[in-house]
Amino acid sequence: MEQDTYSMPNTAPKSKTKPKRKFNSWVNNPVLEDYALRYAPKSFRKWSSFSVASSALGGIAFLADFAIGASISISYGFTNAFWGIVAAAVVIFLTGIPIGYYSAKYNVDMDLLTRGAGFGYLGSTLTSLVYATFTFIYFSTEGAIMAQALEVYFHLPLAIGYLVSTLIVIPLVLFGMTALSKLQVWTQPIWLVLMIAPILAILMKNPQAFNAWLHFEGSSPEGTAFNPLFFAMASGVVLSLITQIGEQADYLRFMPDQTSKNRKKWLWAVILSGPGWIILGSFKQLSGSFLASYIAPSVGLSKANEPIQMFIKAFSEFIPGTFVVLTIATFFVLLSQIKINVTNAYSGSLSWSNFFSRLLHFHPGRVVWLILQVAIAITLMEAGLFGFLNTVLGFYSNVAVAWVGAIVADLVINKKLLKISPPYIEFKRAHLYNFNPVGFGSMMIASIVSILAYFGVFGAVLQAFSPFLSLVLAFILAPIIAIATKGKYYIARENPLMQTQLEMVAGVIVEDEAETAAGSNRAHHHLNKNGEVTCSVCGFNYEPMDSTYCPFHKGMICSLCCSLEKDCHDMCKKATS
Repeated sequence: MEQDTYSMPNTAPKSKTKPKRKFNSWVNNPVLEDYALRYAPKSFRKWSSFSVASSALGGIAFLADFAIGASISISYGFTNAFWGIVAAAVVIFLTGIPIGYYSAKYNVDMDLLTRGAGFGYLGSTLTSLVYATFTFIYFSTEGAIMAQALEVYFHLPLAIGYLVSTLIVIPLVLFGMTALSKLQVWTQPIWLVLMIAPILAILMKNPQAFNAWLHFEGSSPEGTAFNPLFFAMASGVVLSLITQIGEQADYLRFMPDQTSKNRKKWLWAVILSGPGWIILGSFKQLSGSFLASYIAPSVGLSKANEPIQMFIKAFSEFIPGTFVVLTIATFFVLLSQIKINVTNAYSGSLSWSNFFSRLLHFHPGRVVWLILQVAIAITLMEAGLFGFLNTVLGFYSNVAVAWVGAIVADLVINKKLLKISPPYIEFKRAHLYNFNPVGFGSMMIASIVSILAYFGVFGAVLQAFSPFLSLVLAFILAPIIAIATKGKYYIARENPLMQTQLEMVAGVIVEDEAETAAGSNRAHHHLNKNGEVTCSVCGFNYEPMDSTYCPFHKGMICSLCCSLEKDCHDMCKKATS
């Protein structure tokens, strides 16, 4: 971690015992690093609400929605797939509202939000792994879809296509939000037209296709009849997408501060680009179901869930010439997959950064973990993940839903209703217990019980409804554990900069206790003329939200240096416990 140094003025008093921490040039470059382990400072958040929202929505261009909608329709028939998509969409939208709002308001990503929403500093390490798993599963799925298009158009073997579809995104992801915001905004209109036009063309030219879709049986033994177990299994597959809100939060953390002037626009932007992603997502899933029913008679059920096959057939309805159709369909698939896989790779690099920084106290830079992310994705593609899509996603949803359910319960019930959880999001190691049983415990219990149910331990009904069981358990257990522990494990010690931080976030008030006031005075003493704090460990300047007082170094410390410190043994928390 301490190879190449990056020269910056150091205004902090020098430590007599330890030299200043030196980061390599990747970590010190804010464009490359993109505040991977930090609160997103106001000085970096120069985008408008519209720009951030457009970037966030651009990241949901993935065609896995089409593949998922097609796969569950083929497996369970139209009726069960339709209601499964609708039910899952309602759950995903409602759970996404508080997560999107708090991420945008406090300018933190999903990992930092999880720390302060009932999981604790190390407890959220597990959820970083869960989130990273989501990003590389879907990275692999989207990459496989891109490789299918490369095979059809260029006759490129799938194994080579997997490699190409993975490596192509690396240059785009290197420069984080700075590059991604431009890519998503510029390509969004083209993508929307290419997605909607062929579906409208089919309905106009073959209106009977809609009726055929309503009666599509796929390979379901129940035909088009409604079956509660099939409905639940279809919903379970779609519910695996519930952690997509984490990728939306990775964009939403760059929202500008909410003010009285921009309040309505700000809220609309957060809702539409946060939980609102599922509105477009469910439309794509239903479109995938429709296109699968339309092309199945000509390509067979085994290929009807491949988006490239769907759009070759769809574009041929209104574009003459086989070569032109194939070219446009391939371009659309490649564009869609690049738009989403840059987000999967970006979010994955953030997750791995958070995961390893806490376990190893080591951060070589987000770019290094980006390479790990794509390496895992290639391995999964080569292992044939796409062929087991329903099974993999159905299992994964049990853990994903438990995680999100525990967070939402803490944000909505424990913070707002019970007022046991602190009204703000505290994400710094120096002020958090390593494990908070509220979120961590409820997630673990809900995950274990639902996974047992998924494997049939509690019978066929709970096996099918295991993701819903996971959600209900996590949502109920979080407030029960919070009440039982009286909120003891949320804050390990008062934050000396909290009053300054809360003044930066409208509408949050805390009691001015003596210890907090004393800490605030000490903290204000360290604020420079720009209202920033100089870290006594690395010498860089940070906004108050990203800093705290460290008794080990006897000075102010930034959140990253605090995370990477190996020798303090959390003495700051022991002194006040």
